[in-house]
Amino acid sequence: MAVDPPAFWLATARVCLLALIVLCTGWELWWAPLRPGGSLWVLKVVPLLFAVSGVLGGRLYTLQWVAMLSLLYLMEGIVRAWSDLSVVSGYLAWLEIACAFGLYLGAVMAVRPAKQAARRRRKT
Repeated sequence: MAVDPPAFWLATARVCLLALIVLCTGWELWWAPLRPGGSLWVLKVVPLLFAVSGVLGGRLYTLQWVAMLSLLYLMEGIVRAWSDLSVVSGYLAWLEIACAFGLYLGAVMAVRPAKQAARRRRKT
């Protein structure tokens, strides 16, 4: 018996994943790159791209590992919000924190009902 993820949390994970991809790409190429003209830090988007089809499709396995991956972006946002000297970069870091936390929360809460159902099946 398959359990579908709750629509709200799945939508939250989807929106936050796509927003994080756009944010990280724009940040490192145009809005406030570490080096003028863009930087290779834009490659940090690549792991997120591997998750797009799975998260959009609502696959539980992808949601599980993207929740753990989002913590790396959360940490990066915190470090850059604390340490970047540019005001623009500071604001972008806070947006990254919000998107990464939203992705984490959305993914974890979307997977939760399936995990609870599996736990109940194991007990019986």
